[in-house]
Amino acid sequence: MDTKNKLPLDMIYHWETAKAEDIYMTQPMGGGTVVEYTWRRAAGEARRMAAYLKSLNLPERSRIGILSKNCAQWIMSDWAIWMAGHISVPLYPTLNADTVRYVLDHSRCEVLFVGKLDDWDSMKSGVPESVHCISYPLSPKNDFKTWDEIVAKYPPLKENVARDPDELATIVYTSGSTGRPKGVMLSFANLGYASVGGTEALEVSANERMLSYLPLSHVFERFVVELGSMYRGFQLYFAESLDTFVEDLKRAQPTLFLAVPRIWTKFQHGVFEKLPQQKLERLLRIPLLNRVIKKKILTNLGLQHVKFAGSGSAPLSHDILEWYRGLGLELLEGYGMSENFAYSHMTKPGRARTGYVGEALPGVDVKISEEGEVLVKSPATMMGYYLDEEKTRETFTEDGYLRTGDKGEIDDLGRLKLTGRIKEIFKTSKGKYVAPAPIENRLMSHPDIEMVCVSGANYPQPHCLVMLSEDAQRKTADSAFRKELETSFASLLSDVNNAVDPHEQLKFIAVVKDEWTIENDFLTPTMKLKRNMVEDAYKANTDSWYAQKQPVIWQ
Repeated sequence: MDTKNKLPLDMIYHWETAKAEDIYMTQPMGGGTVVEYTWRRAAGEARRMAAYLKSLNLPERSRIGILSKNCAQWIMSDWAIWMAGHISVPLYPTLNADTVRYVLDHSRCEVLFVGKLDDWDSMKSGVPESVHCISYPLSPKNDFKTWDEIVAKYPPLKENVARDPDELATIVYTSGSTGRPKGVMLSFANLGYASVGGTEALEVSANERMLSYLPLSHVFERFVVELGSMYRGFQLYFAESLDTFVEDLKRAQPTLFLAVPRIWTKFQHGVFEKLPQQKLERLLRIPLLNRVIKKKILTNLGLQHVKFAGSGSAPLSHDILEWYRGLGLELLEGYGMSENFAYSHMTKPGRARTGYVGEALPGVDVKISEEGEVLVKSPATMMGYYLDEEKTRETFTEDGYLRTGDKGEIDDLGRLKLTGRIKEIFKTSKGKYVAPAPIENRLMSHPDIEMVCVSGANYPQPHCLVMLSEDAQRKTADSAFRKELETSFASLLSDVNNAVDPHEQLKFIAVVKDEWTIENDFLTPTMKLKRNMVEDAYKANTDSWYAQKQPVIWQ
C-alpha cells in the first residue's frame, strides 16, 4: 500500500484486516513459554483498552504514561491511548522515583500503565496517588486493575478513530544528560513522516524480523521498531531478560538489528574472550577459513540473517565499526535526536565513510552555522517543548532550523561528520579548546576499554578516565596482566597523542575502579555518559594524578 500521508492509526486499521491472522508480536512469558499476537488480536486488545480509557471520562487529550520495559502491551497501550483520543507519555524503565514524579507531574499524567520493571519498589513512591494505574501481565506485584481483566470485560471500540495530523501524539522526555528532562512534543504528522522516510530509505519490507529490547521510551527504538513495523507490517519479537538475550536473538533471527555503541563493544569483547583478537586476525587471513569463521561469529551472535544493523544514540569507535563490516555485517550509523524523532541522517548501504554518520534522510534540510553547529529542519521536527516556550525559542533559529548542539562538517557527497558537542567542548588553562568526542573515539579502539571520558577543563593538558571491560576488570587481580595492560595503555596514549593536535594531547590515562551504570547515575537511560557526574566523581583525585606525572594511573 502507499503509505504517503498515512498516519499511525491508519496503519493499524489497515493491517488489522490486511494481515489479520499473521503473527505480529511474539512475547516471552518466562519458563520458555511465549504468547503470539496476530495483527487482529493486537488491534483488538488495543480497541478494548481504548474503550476502558474512554469509560474513565478523562479530560480531552489527557496525558497517559507508559512505565515499562519493552513488551507487547507497551505497543498496544500506545495504540489504545491514541484510539481513545489521548496523548502517550513514555517513561524510561530505569528512572528513579524523583524523576518518575517529575515527569508525571510536569506532563500532568492522569493514568499510568505499569509494566515489566526490574526495580518497581524504588520507583513507586514517585507515582502520585491521584494517578490511576493499570498493570501488565508481566508487572511486579501490585493492586492495580490488570490489562487482562480489562480486555476481558470491555467490548472493543468499534469506530476507526481518526486523529488530526497536526495533533499532539506523544510527549517524549529527553534522557537528560544534563539537568531535568525536557518534554519533546511530537505530532502524528511528525511520526508518520519519519516512518515513511526511514522505511523507504532502507527499503524495509513486510518480511523483516526485529528483536525489540532497547527502550521503547527512546525515539530511536520507537521510530525504527514500533513505527517501522506499523508502516511495513513486519514481525516483532521481545527479549525476556539479559540472561536469555542470546536465546531471544536466536528465536527472532532478526533481519534488522539495532544496538547502541556499548552493546556493539560488549559483543566484540565477548568474541575476543572466546578467541583472542590477535589469533582471530591470524585466522581471518587464511583464505579458506576466512568465510567459515566470519559466518560462525555472526551465527553465535544470532546475527547471521541480518541485512542491516544500526548503531545510534552516540558515536561508535571507527575501529569497532570497521571490525563488524570486516565480518560482513552491514553496520550502519544513524544520527538524530528526540527533537526530530531520530529522523535526520543515516549511512546508506555501500556509501559509508568511516567517521561519518551518513547522509540526510529524505526531506531533511541540513546546514552548518558560522559557529560550526549542525542545523536541521524537516517535517519530522518537533512541535516544541511541553510547557516551555522559552526553551523552544532558544532551540530554533529564526528561519526554523533545529539547533542540534553538535559541531559538524559535510563532505562533497553530503555525508555528515560530527566533531563534538558544543556544550562538551572545554578550555584548557592555556586557553585552547578541546572537543572530547573525537579523542574518545580513538581510545575506544582498545579491546580492554569499555567506556572513556576525556576531561581537563582549566588544566594545561587534558586527561582521560577509563572504565575497563568486564573481562579486563576480572583479570586485573593478576599482576602480570595488570603490568601488560599498563604497557598497552602507555602505547595507546602515545599513539593517540601522535594523532591529535598538541593542545589535545593527553597527560595521562586514569583507570577507575567504579563501574559507570544507569543505576549509579553515571549513564543516562540510553547509556550516554553523564559527563558532569563522571568528572565530579573524580575531581578530588585530579590534582594528585597530574602531580604523579605518570602515563597510566590506577585509581
